[in-house]
Amino acid sequence: MDPIRIAIIGIGKIARDQHVPAIRGNNAFSLAATVSPHDAGLTGVPHLASLDALLAEGPAVDAVALCTPPQVRYDLAAQALAKGIHVFLEKPPGATLAEVEALKVQADKVDATLFAAWHSRFAAGVAPARAWLSERKIEKVSIVWREDVRVWHPGQAWIWQPGGLGVFDPGINALSIVTHILPRPFFLKEATLVLPENRAAPIAADLHFRDTGGAPIHMDLDWRQTGPQSWDIIIDTDAGTLKLAHGGAVLTLPSGTEHGEDVEYPGLYSRFATLIRGGRSDVDTSPLGHVADAFLRGRREPTDAFHD
Repeated sequence: MDPIRIAIIGIGKIARDQHVPAIRGNNAFSLAATVSPHDAGLTGVPHLASLDALLAEGPAVDAVALCTPPQVRYDLAAQALAKGIHVFLEKPPGATLAEVEALKVQADKVDATLFAAWHSRFAAGVAPARAWLSERKIEKVSIVWREDVRVWHPGQAWIWQPGGLGVFDPGINALSIVTHILPRPFFLKEATLVLPENRAAPIAADLHFRDTGGAPIHMDLDWRQTGPQSWDIIIDTDAGTLKLAHGGAVLTLPSGTEHGEDVEYPGLYSRFATLIRGGRSDVDTSPLGHVADAFLRGRREPTDAFHD
């Protein structure tokens, strides 16, 4: 089969660090173009200032990967789907649940693939963790996702604005894992969101969930961590404790520890190619739903102003 011609819309850090090498390392794709009104393109790859320009002037594309902030993603996705172009949505898939649902309906009508890409689900330890937990009784879950926003999101104003999610931008990665590996659904009971006085999105959050079997799930999110960063999920079961560390890359079971290589974005693009070839979509909004519940039910607590 001919390679799937794909354009990257939004050529910032995540696109350069992850999407470009994953696309170039997958023979199912060819990188046809990049699009950004602000950032420079890549050597040897056509670069345009807007999706309008790409659709009007070419080169022709079969798919787009949307790596823009979520607040502007709906219009771009809808425009591409209207042309029958397959769409890869970086996480989170949108700024609201309703707009993602609208894109699902549109994709189905035009027989195009829509893929909500939760990269952390493709971390090396996640699939074996899911398999091991499928036969266990969950007793308690602890999620600690603490990092330094100045290291991972320097100068990114959009992430502090409504729809940018604040600390839930990394926290949704943890939610994408636990919604995938836990054998029972869970829901929010209470939450505290800590907002700097000069920002519209939280810098920290403390959340308490419960699964349908009664097991408590506690989530600790904080963007003020310095030194070593923490991306850990610890699950106590009737057969011992499971731990996923380093964002899901390292799995520890009662039988020992497994270290896996970074295959998240290559895994995403393999999945995207399979979906396109099979004429299917994959749009799970459950991680975003839990974030929406936190904003719906969470108590706001002010804190000192944050400055980059």
